[in-house]
Amino acid sequence: MNRTIPLILAVALFMENMDSTVIATSLPAIAIDIHTSPIALKLALTAYLVSLAIFIPISGWMADRFGAKNIFRAAIAVFIVGSVACALSGSLPAFVVSRFLQGIGGAMMTPVGRLVLVRATPKSDLVAAMSWLTVPALVGPLVGPPIGGFITTYFTWHWIFLINVPIGLIGIWLATRFLPETESMETPPLDFVGFVLSGVAASGVVFGLSVVSLPYLPPATGFITVAVGLLSGALYLMHARHARNPLLALELFRNQVFRSSVLGGSLFRIGIGAVPFLLPLMFQIGFGLTPFQSGMITFVSAIGAIGMKFVTALIFRVAGFRRVLIVGSLVAAASIAIYGLFTPETPYVLMLAILLVGGFIRSMFFTGVNALSYAEVSAEDTSKATPITAVFQQLSIALGVALAGGILEVSTSIHGGLLTLGDFHIAFFIVAAVSAAASLSFMRLAPDAGNAVSGHGRLTTPKTLEPARSPGE
Repeated sequence: MNRTIPLILAVALFMENMDSTVIATSLPAIAIDIHTSPIALKLALTAYLVSLAIFIPISGWMADRFGAKNIFRAAIAVFIVGSVACALSGSLPAFVVSRFLQGIGGAMMTPVGRLVLVRATPKSDLVAAMSWLTVPALVGPLVGPPIGGFITTYFTWHWIFLINVPIGLIGIWLATRFLPETESMETPPLDFVGFVLSGVAASGVVFGLSVVSLPYLPPATGFITVAVGLLSGALYLMHARHARNPLLALELFRNQVFRSSVLGGSLFRIGIGAVPFLLPLMFQIGFGLTPFQSGMITFVSAIGAIGMKFVTALIFRVAGFRRVLIVGSLVAAASIAIYGLFTPETPYVLMLAILLVGGFIRSMFFTGVNALSYAEVSAEDTSKATPITAVFQQLSIALGVALAGGILEVSTSIHGGLLTLGDFHIAFFIVAAVSAAASLSFMRLAPDAGNAVSGHGRLTTPKTLEPARSPGE
């Protein structure tokens, strides 16, 4: 496998994933500088998520129309411009608009980067390639908070965004130099009605869940927005049944392998999406640690995620997708539940070991479920599958944060006090149960599902014996 392509794509995606979390630690400092409150500034975080939700569905069409390599480079450029605009922002409206612009670049970088990888990699090498591409999604949310705290403490918050400029320019140069050329394809006209409906549906759900879980606006606003998003989603389903070329090709869900990978993976991500929200809060509120101290503890999971890259392909080749994903989802869910047993008296060495193992298992799971999404998708349909998987990922992560925030809200309202360590323990147990339910989706897979991608069965299939030949033959 040519590792150059996934590594180039992973660098760009790491910049995006880390940036989306690093800002959270710096909200108080940014709020002081632009004369607003940290609570109001969370609108900027939501604006980024809304931008992703709106523009991810159009990414596949854009890649086919203008060439995946061209769109990937343009997405990095837009992300750089948005980063500079964030650093120069002097007011809340300017900062919110800048984050929205960043989100447009991010919405294209992730799905189009994955599309470039899938089209440039033989299916037999897809698991190994995906193992590198999943690192940013796992590492970024964990290393973001400590890096954000360090930059804000010892420099200024502006460098959080300005550091993206040299990284992005290097990414554009590497993409130009090493990524394979991708021709634009014959594309049908843009499904504009589908674009509007899917954008309102996804952004409504994401924005509404953000408001409900972090109520800096009246909770009723969040429930109304979610309802509008769900209604738009229902309208899109009606539209897609009759549209000639719908923006999101929902007919791909007729394939059992694709359906299980997307729905099972989304269910699992609900729990995983809650962990970067719950774990630092528990360490800071329940344990009394500083943001930097909690960040250095959670960083161990990132080490586990990177370390798993070197053996993931072998594990899937030996055991196959079905078995690994069933066991992996249950073990990873159990590792989340164990977080609910942590107390200030728990030895740090033990916590670090559990976090390390959890990082290993989650990394393996995500590599497999991402590769399985394309196992039975034809080359012509990869641009249709990519935005669907990306949309479901964003929605499930937002739902995970909303679920975690909702559990904490309900728990504190029951005992009528401030957040306690017990509230976090309850939240970890519940989100772990949700992630464990993903195993049911993978149990429906055939034992040989995705073998063309994993290579499972090639190690054990005996060679066919040729019939004996007589001496004269």
